[in-house]
Order: sequence, then C-alpha cells, then structure tokens
Amino acid sequence: CYYKLDYYDVSQEVLAVYLQHFPDSTVAINLKACNHFRLYNGKAAEAELKNLSDVCSPSFKFASDLIKHNLVVFRAGESALQVLPPLIDVIPEARLNLVIYYLRQDDIQEAYNHFKDVSPTTPQEYILKGVVNAALGQEQGLNDHIKIAQQYFQLVGGSASECDTIPGRQCMASCFFLLKQFDDVLIYLNSIKSYFYNEDQFNYNFGQAKAATGSYKEAEEIFLMIQSEKVKADYVYLGWLARCYIMNRKPRLAWELYLKQETSSESFSLLQLIANDCYKMGQF
Repeated sequence: CYYKLDYYDVSQEVLAVYLQHFPDSTVAINLKACNHFRLYNGKAAEAELKNLSDVCSPSFKFASDLIKHNLVVFRAGESALQVLPPLIDVIPEARLNLVIYYLRQDDIQEAYNHFKDVSPTTPQEYILKGVVNAALGQEQGLNDHIKIAQQYFQLVGGSASECDTIPGRQCMASCFFLLKQFDDVLIYLNSIKSYFYNEDQFNYNFGQAKAATGSYKEAEEIFLMIQSEKVKADYVYLGWLARCYIMNRKPRLAWELYLKQETSSESFSLLQLIANDCYKMGQF
C-alpha cells in the first residue's frame, strides 16, 4: 500500500520487518528491489533482484518472468523488444513498459499502436494514455488527441485518490499546460518541484511555464540547469532560451545560440524570433 502511495521509504521499513520473518518471499524481495529503484537507481535495484534469482527455483516460471521483466526496467529499457512482448499476457506492466520504451525512442506511432485498444483501469494506465495521446497530437498536429490527453490527465489529477499525489499533480500541470493556462501549471509544478530538482524533463516544462508567464530571469536559470543534449538541441528549448536572454537584456547570448546552429528551416525560425524579440525590446 505504501509503495502504491509513493511512500517508498515507509514501504521499506515495513518490508524489513516482514523479510525478517519471511526472507525467501518472492513478492517481498521483488518489492524491495522496486523500492530501491524508486529511491536510488537501477543498479541498486538490480543488486536486490539478484537475491530473488538466488532463492527462486528455476521451475518457478512466474518469478523467472518477473526477474526478466524488471531487469529491463532497471536497465532503462535494455533488451525491451526481446523480453517484453512475450510477457504482455503474463505481467500486466509489460505492455506499459513496452509503450514507455517506444516513447523514449521517440517512436510515438508505435507506442500509440500498442496502447490504442487498451481500456485504462488504473491511474498508471490513464496517465500513459494521456502521455501517448499528447505526444501523438503534438507530433502530428492532431487536436483531437490533445483533447483526449487533457481529459485523461484531468481524470487522474482530479480524482480523490490521486489529487494529492505527485503523479496527480503532474497530471493537473500537464492538463493546464495543454490548455496553455500557465499560471495554473505553475501552481502544481511549484508544489512538487523539490522532488524534481535535477530532472531535465521537469525543468524543461517548468522553464517554459515560467517564461510563458513572463518570469524570464527564473526561466533562464531553470533552462540552464538542463543537462540533456537532446533537450538542448530541441528548437523549442532554443527558442525559449533565446527569448529569455533577450528579455533579460542579454541579446549577445541569444545571437550566439543562433550562430551554433546548422542552416535549416528551424534555424531561420530562430533567427526570426531573435530579430522580432530584439526589436520589441529595443535592442537594435
């Protein structure tokens, strides 16, 4: 129960007592590994999972499948396409993690294809439905999918069981983000920012919301915290950072951003943005 509520440290304390009495429990050892994944990282979780493989009989098929599935998750999707498809009808989370793998590979259409016929029943499934529809809608300019995503996010974020959880608040922030109601986005992101201080995707969205509400100084600081080269190469990121530089009276830095780009339609759009914003701010 504590794990489901995102109280991973409390879950660990309860598990420690249980494992003293039942050290060979497959469910308990697996849950301990999952707690380590949430609290620390994949390597720490994998070390705990080794204890499960040591105590389980090779004939215990479900435990073997569980270990294979969780190793994919703990290793950030390694061997996902080989391991997860055969487990879709065995472990409920296998389909969800396969969809997440496709999203991380930027294969939005394949993620959608694997999830379009699933009727969500859990908060995680509703959230993933929202993410997939939002990604597809933004990638292909399909407003119907954007609206579907808004509805899924609002269902989770507005539910009594999820409204005060971190995922619930992320959902409400995502819903308002898609509606371009950035003051409301900031209410929810500010309430959970301490949990995501160094998380690039969170800071990317947080920075955009700050900039969209005119808090350019804070937005610039948040954007510059981002480490991901993939995010930093994204045109949306470059456009917002250039705008922050100009609004913060640093047009030279915006110009240097442009000079680093290869010639393309996106770099021309960035040049136009810089020119228009510089004109607006009287930075001739």
